[in-house]
Amino acid sequence: MLVTLLLAGTAIPSFWAVERANAQSPAGAAASASIPAQSLSSALIAFSRQSRIEIFAPSSTTAGKRSSAVNGTLAPEAALQQLLAGTGLTYHFTGARVVTITGPLPSATGGAALPPGAIALDTIDVTGGSIARGGVSEIVIGSRELERKNPTDTRDIFSSEPGIKVGGSIPATQKVYVHGVEENNLAVTIDGSRQNNKVFHHNATTLIEPSFLRAVRVDAGIAPTDAGPGAIGGAIAYETKDARDFLSGNGIGAYAKSMFNTNGRTFTTSLSGYARHDGFDALGYFTLGKGDNYKAGNGREVGGTSTDILSGLVKLGYEAPTGDRVQISHERVRDDAPRPFRANIGAITGRPPWEPRIRNYTIERQNTVFSYSRTTPNGWWDPKAVLAYSVTDVDTPIFERPIGTSPLPVTYPGNGQTDSFNAKFESRFGFGLGSITAGVDFYKDKALYKDRNFRTDERASNLGLYAQARLQPWERTRISFGLRGDRQWFTGTTGQEWDNSGLSRNISGEFDIIPEFLTVKAGYSHGWGGIQLAENFIMNTAWRYGAGIKPVTADNAMAGLIARYQGFTLEGSIFRTALDNARAARFAIASGTLTRDVESLGYEIGLGYAWEDGFVRAKYADINVKIDGQRADSDTGTYLATPIGQVITLTGTHTFKQWGVTVGADVEIVLDYKKVQPGSQPLKGYEVVNTFIEYKPANYSSLTFRAEVKNLLDKTYADRATYGQEFGTVTPLYQPGRAFVLSAAARF
Repeated sequence: MLVTLLLAGTAIPSFWAVERANAQSPAGAAASASIPAQSLSSALIAFSRQSRIEIFAPSSTTAGKRSSAVNGTLAPEAALQQLLAGTGLTYHFTGARVVTITGPLPSATGGAALPPGAIALDTIDVTGGSIARGGVSEIVIGSRELERKNPTDTRDIFSSEPGIKVGGSIPATQKVYVHGVEENNLAVTIDGSRQNNKVFHHNATTLIEPSFLRAVRVDAGIAPTDAGPGAIGGAIAYETKDARDFLSGNGIGAYAKSMFNTNGRTFTTSLSGYARHDGFDALGYFTLGKGDNYKAGNGREVGGTSTDILSGLVKLGYEAPTGDRVQISHERVRDDAPRPFRANIGAITGRPPWEPRIRNYTIERQNTVFSYSRTTPNGWWDPKAVLAYSVTDVDTPIFERPIGTSPLPVTYPGNGQTDSFNAKFESRFGFGLGSITAGVDFYKDKALYKDRNFRTDERASNLGLYAQARLQPWERTRISFGLRGDRQWFTGTTGQEWDNSGLSRNISGEFDIIPEFLTVKAGYSHGWGGIQLAENFIMNTAWRYGAGIKPVTADNAMAGLIARYQGFTLEGSIFRTALDNARAARFAIASGTLTRDVESLGYEIGLGYAWEDGFVRAKYADINVKIDGQRADSDTGTYLATPIGQVITLTGTHTFKQWGVTVGADVEIVLDYKKVQPGSQPLKGYEVVNTFIEYKPANYSSLTFRAEVKNLLDKTYADRATYGQEFGTVTPLYQPGRAFVLSAAARF
């Protein structure tokens, strides 16, 4: 933190001028735009998708207004001026690729443009730039929402979404569950690169460094065919930052942030440098975290929860005058610290005496992506190509029964590695009614386990063809439908091979019953996912595959309503996800082909109100999960699903512009869950309150100071999605107790 403050102090004279210039600068060069006249909110969403610019506009500002049509090759500023013509609204760039829409200017300005140097603080509604697609089940967490949350792990990213739970208390153990379905049944990508991270069921599936993230998109259940192969239960797409998120034109800059958490005395420091010059851009972003074990709400230290994480992101890009852009990036996250013997469990009673309570774990995930796209696409030709390689390694010692009279166990290193070489080429073809995205993708995945006793692996390759239409055939109607065909080649641990093929399809739509006030939406999808690779640490060279494993399929359905009025939003939806033949392999010889059927059924309700300087939101989800027709438990549901129940989230912030101060709080209420298997103990509910205050000096807006209190009530609890809470022999991995978090950030 001291380093950050010193850098900030030396940089104030220079970065203040840069910041003011950036705040007024349009983002990007001229691009092809095709947006018909329509409701203003829909037009802004279309503009955000086409321009890769994030839009912030309170619904009270856009309600009842219609846009003008925008056509042709225009700079973002010109396109926005044309789109907003006649609405009485104005806009300004509050970041390199962030635009805020505001109401009519005070009469003293005569409706003129904002004065030079004017900078607006946060407003509420977000459309997520390039990552947003507008699906009926889509949830987008944009850059400003991430900035508000100031996440330190995956759980923080999704903290305001009751339908998305993250089990585990430390990054090394956190897994994402969407409507109770584990993320390995979703298509997970980082910067378009497929993630094959199913290594060890006691570890995180996809280790994420949140400081790198620009935006996150979740398709809960119904996913489009261009989300990638294996999107049977939906999709999660993470998008990381690049230099264009910090600079709108030529220049150089840097960013520094330090954070201190009192619970565990953890220091986390992020440093970034970036530059743009005549089409070239570069970004380097590095984060280091060090700290001790934290204490739970009961005051007891939770062993194996220290922080030792190192991560880095490097991106290089070039954009030609023609609009052709190429980019290469490499991201690496490494967690290296002692953990509980089973990293996602505090302890289990009755275990053999030679098993230590703590052992070393090293988890490392790497992601390398080469991509090509056009920033100035023609309406009928908008190509994108991705060539990527992702790999995750887990190293941990294996402990076996002592030999003879020796009191010491036999130990040796065990290693699991999963990787994916994947690629895709697609193009978005735009025309009067909307667009069609069509393409081809490929992956070659491998799961490998090795130790001194044996080495074994499973492999799968897949070739897919897909097309997804997104149309607006009538003024108040938006529909989307797609078809996908996949051919998969699978090789088991015994060397036996099987090939399978299948079709995926989806259809969804929205209709404005009362334009700008009431919208109904519904959708359905059938997904084919092929044969899922087994977890590395349970693979067995003696598995009996017999006639082979049945490919996994899924059916998803949802329906909902959204009502908006003068800043108020009321929404509700019902959903169902059903997985057939989801693989649940165990080490036993006859369990390599074990599959199960999973059903998640429930509903969500949300109510919110937004005003120019803040918002409040309340959301409720009721999720019931069954496995093979029985109530789910976290052990049977390993790599499948977990019981969730009823979850309530409350979120609110307000900015005092005159002081540059923002205050906020979020509350999570999880109710008791008694729908457990006979003989299991009910899951206890809990209430968690987090608050923060943030200060940005009026004359130095590139400085940010923040103080947070996490778990204000000092509750002793494990997140509902954390393993083992229904078993009396398990002490779950408790979340941290009350913590004070101080941070300082400077951009120059």
